[in-house]
Amino acid sequence: MEVAIIGGGAAGFFSAIAAKENHPQARVVIFEKSEKLLTKVGISGGGRCNVTNGCTSIKELAKAYPRGGKALKKAFRTFNNTHTMQWFQSRGVPLVIQDDNCVFPVSQDSQSIIDCFLRQTKRLQVEIKTGCGVKAIRPVGDKLELAFTKGGGPKRTFDKIIVTTGGSPKRTGLEWLEKLNHRIEEPVPSLFTFSMPAEPVTALQGIVVEKTLVSIQGTKLKTTGPLLITHWGMSGPAILKLSSFGARLLHEKGYDFKILVNWVDEQNKDLVIGKLRSISSEHSNKILLNFRPYHLPDRLWRYLLEKSGLPGANKWGELGKKGLNKLLNLLTNDIYAVQGKTSFREEFVTCGGVSLGSVDINTMQSKVCRNLYFAGEVLDIDGITGGYNFQAAWTTAFIAGKLN
Repeated sequence: MEVAIIGGGAAGFFSAIAAKENHPQARVVIFEKSEKLLTKVGISGGGRCNVTNGCTSIKELAKAYPRGGKALKKAFRTFNNTHTMQWFQSRGVPLVIQDDNCVFPVSQDSQSIIDCFLRQTKRLQVEIKTGCGVKAIRPVGDKLELAFTKGGGPKRTFDKIIVTTGGSPKRTGLEWLEKLNHRIEEPVPSLFTFSMPAEPVTALQGIVVEKTLVSIQGTKLKTTGPLLITHWGMSGPAILKLSSFGARLLHEKGYDFKILVNWVDEQNKDLVIGKLRSISSEHSNKILLNFRPYHLPDRLWRYLLEKSGLPGANKWGELGKKGLNKLLNLLTNDIYAVQGKTSFREEFVTCGGVSLGSVDINTMQSKVCRNLYFAGEVLDIDGITGGYNFQAAWTTAFIAGKLN
């Protein structure tokens, strides 16, 4: 049996290894259009490679996917994050689970993951061909014929093909699969930061608030988590999660919208006003600038006071009802105008791709083209930040590699 893997990234290598381990006599070839392999693995997690997430239940794991979670919940019964950790550790890559549940190699170096894949493919005699882009797949009887881009060589036929070409930022990059009658969900960006060119809060760049609640004005979308203020706007897990769950909506808005930041991650405003009144009463002689509620970063607290119009030299006891309500509003409902997004090209994640309606999630085989399989970000599956996108790649690649 001859098997082609189209794409030399995370899902490509994982599915190639799985295919060869499941079918030792098969000839497995990885075709990568560029000269580089495993590029995204190398740069992910700041060069450390966040291989998966350490959450402890499949239900919790599936919730991290704005698109594809329901299908993955089923697939995770076959191969989930626990299996991923066992897979890498049994192949010589010890892992560590951080306090935030992100899982990294103990080496804190993505090269450990790359080296593992290269070792395994060499051991299993998986062939790797770089500079070989695929432009078309054509069914020929029970086999599939590959046509390559210029320089990729003559057409070749295979018994099975697994497509692992990753996410495409534009629909045109998926047309060759659409021509085979697969439904394509329009790709739009996911996991991006918010640009705020008109907001003075950017002067606070570098400040991290560990517990925030961020929502998109006029919608029900909200997320919690750490928020990072940058020189262009806002980033951090809370913002990235919000961009992921709101990917399509924010695209429709042209990335021009307002967000509401709850700096204290407390939705019950009665509790917040109660705390502020308590401070005003018990610490009435304390200067506003010198007594920060909720342990807010000093520079942020100064900024919020200035934004509220309350003199920082005033005492807490001098605030009065009006002043307390001003603080309440800023702490729980601070409005910022977003005008654009910022993404890191090498690490882009898209929502969209080959519709899961065109794929049998039990085998990852195409429903419209026999012996053709899919794995990784080419599918309409994407997760929030925290190792979830790699986990989806490992899971779908493991299942596809069975070649059932």
